[in-house]
Amino acid sequence: MPNPRFSPGRRAILAAAAVAPFAVSAAARAVEPDLSALKDMTGGATPIGPEERALRLTRAQALMKANGIGAVLVEPGSSLLYFTGIRWGRSERAMLAVLPVEGAPCIVSPYFEEPRMRETLAIPAEVRVWQEDEDPLRVVAGFLRDRKLAARPVGIEETVRFFIPDMLARALPGAKIVTANPVVRGCRMIKTPAELALMQLATDVTIAAYRWTYPRIEKGMAGRDIGALMDAATVKLGGDPEFSLILIGEAAAYPHGTKAVHKVAEGEIVLMDCGCTVQGYQSDVSRTFVFGAASKEQRTVWDQVHQGQQAALAAAKIGAPAGSVDDAVRRLYDGFGYGPGYKLPGCSHRTGHGIGMDGHEPVNLVRGETTKLAPGMCFSNEPGIYIPGQFGVRLEDCFHMTETGPKWFSTPPPSIDQPFH
Repeated sequence: MPNPRFSPGRRAILAAAAVAPFAVSAAARAVEPDLSALKDMTGGATPIGPEERALRLTRAQALMKANGIGAVLVEPGSSLLYFTGIRWGRSERAMLAVLPVEGAPCIVSPYFEEPRMRETLAIPAEVRVWQEDEDPLRVVAGFLRDRKLAARPVGIEETVRFFIPDMLARALPGAKIVTANPVVRGCRMIKTPAELALMQLATDVTIAAYRWTYPRIEKGMAGRDIGALMDAATVKLGGDPEFSLILIGEAAAYPHGTKAVHKVAEGEIVLMDCGCTVQGYQSDVSRTFVFGAASKEQRTVWDQVHQGQQAALAAAKIGAPAGSVDDAVRRLYDGFGYGPGYKLPGCSHRTGHGIGMDGHEPVNLVRGETTKLAPGMCFSNEPGIYIPGQFGVRLEDCFHMTETGPKWFSTPPPSIDQPFH
């Protein structure tokens, strides 16, 4: 459910703290847990290799031709990593990749950053540099002119900051600037077997961390204490923690919680929403259970959410609009007396989101989304039910589309009494 909220630096601090995170509360300090039974599950992970990256460029260039685009401009983020292997943070100094419709890409780099940039550059590419007193978009314009692409539309990757195409328009007067979504989404939304394998491994790590954490939850723990346990287990298992959202009691009635600190108590809901990355690919799994004995109402709502997940999966058919998955859940929940639609009590958020290198990727399983489901697309399935002032239940498992329909990365639990199986 959560967006990946942490910067790489914040995630590094979190992961380091997770190795010895237990100076947080009396309950968590009582016994420092023994992680020795956990082993790294990711040693055999196969990183994305040069052949895969070459296929990505070939696919992107085919989509550029089909959509009449001469080049695509990308800046640091997951799309730059996807196409070039370059791991870079965004700053006021532009680091850019220009993917042309034919031939090798061009990396436009600050001059003094070129040696460091080349440490992660993973594809054959021309490199052009700019000095501190120069305009980097003039370098881009020069490359487009040299490749005879200056008169053709330039696609801008959807997360690129405004100042970059704005500067390009001044450096290349008359340039036709268009969205690169048909190209970038057309590549990244369809996962290859290599990508699916990494997502499966990330999910396996998260499930293993859940199984280790669950029996160690104690009365009096706050969400941060449980999150620290989960992060420590994830690190030991070989994953890079992305988020650990732990909502207890009434806090679970709000999808992303509240500022109030709630602690584990008998009969209280515990909602855990956690994910990690392995080789840059993400997991996202939520589980809800009760500490102690569940009430009749808690059981009823949990069972309804379980039915919601199954309804969503049944509606996920090849060729169906992505929005139809959300529609199936709304019909079920409206029949239970929730809503209508996104109103509370009920499910106030979409049924799911795309996932891959980013925790949230296009497209969403949400009303009105017309994109057709196709093999290789990956989504979360998380139609929670939230009752303000009381509690909420969310079960979240991700799936990917195959030629014959959806396939789980993780299998939903059978009951509120068996949240991990």
